Amino acid sequence: MRLFNIVLLVILLFSAYRLWFGHNGVKDYQKYQGDVNKLVESNQELQKRNELLAADVADLTIGTEGIEERARNELGLIKEGETFFRIIPPEGRY
Repeated sequence: MRLFNIVLLVILLFSAYRLWFGHNGVKDYQKYQGDVNKLVESNQELQKRNELLAADVADLTIGTEGIEERARNELGLIKEGETFFRIIPPEGRY
């Protein structure tokens, strides 16, 4: 009976060691879980960026307002008949 108990204890210790420190054990699980969390966060940021880009594409394809707004902001478009005013802040104020 004593030998049987020792064998069972050795098997239990071996199994516990493999569970905690072996290949695909708890340590590997925790490492992979951290990697998965980082990838999920990265995917969420990329999803937000894709949604913004899709909204820009929709604005540009629906009408000319989106194109005109972009041209005004990025290229300095001034329509015919409009007057452009640039307000320069005083020195030291921004």
